[in-house]
Amino acid sequence: MRTIPLQSFKSLEEDILARKLLLSHDPDGRRLDSELVLRAMENVLCYASTSEVGGFWFDANAKDDTWEVEVVGSQEKLGQIISRISCEMLSKCLGKSGYHEGTMILFDLLRRYGWDAKLVIILSAFTTSYGEVSLILNLYSRNPLAASVARLKRIPPNVSTLRPSFEALSLLLRILVDITKCLIKFEGMRIGLAELEGKVIAISNSYMYIAAYWVARSTLACYSFISDLKTMTLEQVPSKSVASATCELLSLANMLTNIHNHLRQQFELYHQHIGTMMNEKLLKLFQESHADNQKILGILLALGDSLPLKNSSTEEKIGVGELKDKIVILMVSKPELFPLEGLFQLVHQAYEQFSEMTSEESYKIVWIPISSCDVWTNAEEKKFNFVSNCVPWFSVRRPWALNPAVINFIKQVWNYKDDPLMVVLDPRGMVTNPNAFDMVLTWGAGSAYPFSSAKEKQLWEEEKWTIQLLVDSIDPLLTLWVKQGRTICIYGSDDLDWIRKLNAQLKQITSQGLRFEMVYVGDSNLSEHIKHVLVTVNMEMHHSLLTFTKLPFFWGRLKSIRRSILKTGKETNSDKILQELSALLDTKDKGWAIIGRGSTQDIIKLQGNEALECLSKYNEWSQNVIKLGLVGALRAAIRPASLAGPCYYSYETPYKEDLIGEYVECSKCKHPMKKYVLYK
Repeated sequence: MRTIPLQSFKSLEEDILARKLLLSHDPDGRRLDSELVLRAMENVLCYASTSEVGGFWFDANAKDDTWEVEVVGSQEKLGQIISRISCEMLSKCLGKSGYHEGTMILFDLLRRYGWDAKLVIILSAFTTSYGEVSLILNLYSRNPLAASVARLKRIPPNVSTLRPSFEALSLLLRILVDITKCLIKFEGMRIGLAELEGKVIAISNSYMYIAAYWVARSTLACYSFISDLKTMTLEQVPSKSVASATCELLSLANMLTNIHNHLRQQFELYHQHIGTMMNEKLLKLFQESHADNQKILGILLALGDSLPLKNSSTEEKIGVGELKDKIVILMVSKPELFPLEGLFQLVHQAYEQFSEMTSEESYKIVWIPISSCDVWTNAEEKKFNFVSNCVPWFSVRRPWALNPAVINFIKQVWNYKDDPLMVVLDPRGMVTNPNAFDMVLTWGAGSAYPFSSAKEKQLWEEEKWTIQLLVDSIDPLLTLWVKQGRTICIYGSDDLDWIRKLNAQLKQITSQGLRFEMVYVGDSNLSEHIKHVLVTVNMEMHHSLLTFTKLPFFWGRLKSIRRSILKTGKETNSDKILQELSALLDTKDKGWAIIGRGSTQDIIKLQGNEALECLSKYNEWSQNVIKLGLVGALRAAIRPASLAGPCYYSYETPYKEDLIGEYVECSKCKHPMKKYVLYK
């Protein structure tokens, strides 16, 4: 065993070493998924360290991923690269060259790779040898094949006296993995933010080079321990050289612990500095004019490589170049996004049919999930992987690797507060709508395109208070009824006695030949009591179209509509739709019923006892149904006594083709107005 000088480098020596490392660093674009390789390597160490010879610091329940990592830009496969480096490491351990020389040779061999790739390849090369020895030792006593291989490789059959050495090795490996994880984060941030400069970044990069050097050099020491084990005789196992090797491993672990602690402190400083610079950079970018969206998306979605996205339907890795010249909707949410039914509803609204003039290819949705905590949990990662493979849009491939400064920007500047957010960027990368989520849910992508705030305001200028506005997209059959122009009665209450009376009155009306559809929607507070009421409605009165799991869609739609209208600057006291929505969402009436026909403005709302009293007098106003329709007859029945006489109010409006079939209510008497065409 050879000892390693453990004294700290002086600043000048560190600077010289960093410069030498940079001279051997000449990346040509080759890359691999370092996190995935490291995870697979940890699995090997997990099982090796829980064997008879290992320590116990790795998680024995670590995920056992099946990994096939592609080395982009190289003709060699990952296994070939690891095997080649493993042979080189073995030759350096058996040869006369020192650890420093061997380390520099390894960096030269891997000169074409990024710093993160260099380290995971070197560590993986050692891990394969370590895993092989651990497997043989673990199976030696009960597997003849393992015993035969051990004899051929001259591995001592009983290494129980080496347990302290293996524990020291396990401790050192843990620190090496921790430092490598930290360096992967460094490299990812450094590549993603290549345009940012600063003294702190330069100093942090220098620390990264030195830390990478000691990871590689210490891995050679670990490899030396394993290779020496294969050459020991039974008599040499409990020897002074083994004790010396154990001391060497522990000394390295102590020194690297200090490096790791210092590296973490430097990373925190680096992170704070990058956060400040990134925030300023992003604010400036969104104020400038650009030829396309590539620069902005490149910084927002940077993961440390050129393929930060995945096509969720094909799982293909893609770059931001796929988004060039398109409207991009950045959908920010929690990793689970929605319960499954809510997710299906969003997919339907986001990808409903387009006109011939507007293609779905004109825009793309990119999902950016954000963890509720600073660190992603395994549960959140599983939810993201499941959902991202079920939806038709693009997703950030590794959202946990997004730059924290970008996450902070989304939270602070775009005001993300856990509720889903759809930030719309035009083809030049400028924000045209800070949140189009409610807009998409209300109208669907076909009508909402191009999703700008101006388009949202235009839609509300044209929208009317109709049954279609209330229930569109909640349920396919309900949407069909609206298109067919059927009369629909939507009613809600938590008072079962009132509901029974209302249904009795409506049943009496339908028994005389009038036909309309009944839909119970519960109450804005969807408690267990509402679930009980819904069961009673289905059993005693009629089969309600909406199940309890679909009731939130109705109330969620009302809330989305209200939020969308308020964005345009309208106020409740001056907007009829806002007034009606507030009455449904905010007031606690005994009960209410809204009766309307399809997409027309032929709609009326009845509340509480007023509804029961009006419907009970059906025989008195039924003769008006043929002339005025059900809604018109109801409106006439509740006409204020002060306006019992004829009403002569009139007004002129510019002619429109679709005006002929529209219902217009008189602002004075609340009756339907007759239409005349005036030629001038």
